[in-house]
Amino acid sequence: MPAAGVPRVALAQIAPVLGDRARNLALHQEQIAAARQQGADLILFPELSLTGYFLRDMVPDMALRLDAAEIVELVAAAGPAAVVFGFVEQSSAHLYYNAALLAEAGHVVHVHRKVYLPTYGMFEEQRYFAAGNRITACDTQRFGRVGLLVCEDFWHLSAVAILQAEQIDVLVCIANSPARGVDAEKVRTAEVYEQMAKTYARLLGAVVIFVNRVGFEDGLCFWGGSLVIGPDGTTLAEAPQFDAALTVVLVDLEELRRARLITPLARDEQLLLTLEELSRIKRRRYDH
Repeated sequence: MPAAGVPRVALAQIAPVLGDRARNLALHQEQIAAARQQGADLILFPELSLTGYFLRDMVPDMALRLDAAEIVELVAAAGPAAVVFGFVEQSSAHLYYNAALLAEAGHVVHVHRKVYLPTYGMFEEQRYFAAGNRITACDTQRFGRVGLLVCEDFWHLSAVAILQAEQIDVLVCIANSPARGVDAEKVRTAEVYEQMAKTYARLLGAVVIFVNRVGFEDGLCFWGGSLVIGPDGTTLAEAPQFDAALTVVLVDLEELRRARLITPLARDEQLLLTLEELSRIKRRRYDH
């Protein structure tokens, strides 16, 4: 469980410049400095925040290894706070991943490689990225057990079910979600993400943090609307739609205890039954 105290969470809803890592790095440093001035304990950026989204053939040029100077610099800039940002990771096997990194108190704690790469409609990630093959959680000093997902991962129940089995306290999803369905009061994509975030928060008994970008790229508009949802499904903070913003909110992690006492879904989850049934389904679908 998280350490005592009420931490501050900062949602850095930015508009990265496509393919300009130096400008994006400077933007990250500005946002981190501003968040730390407001006492933030956790600072979060969107998916591919260091590079922009529609990289295509620029992917190899934008890729960084975990020991790259830019990553070391950002982790150090956060100081004692935790920070999450998105980047293109180059592995030792020269594969390129759409990755999310979590660092805390000057050390890299966890890297999640996006598992589900959308390649339909306007999306073509499988052409340029390798898919991650693990969904795991990590332990932190201030926020308990944290799970990271990237955009499309959030749409797959399997990813969330795995993180429930990992007994997470906080679910973080960073995204580059373009606006679709803008003829209503709220962007329809925003409504769906909000519904999913509230549902996951209640089912997991966890805090759910969603961080989306803003700005334009390749003719598409990104809608922002970053969220923090409490474990009872209450909206604790919501960033504006379409505008860059640094939104700082207090997140009382003691609410985890209260929510789980009232609705102990994770306690009652039958993991062994799930594993047995999935093994049965695997045999039916794949073992011929």
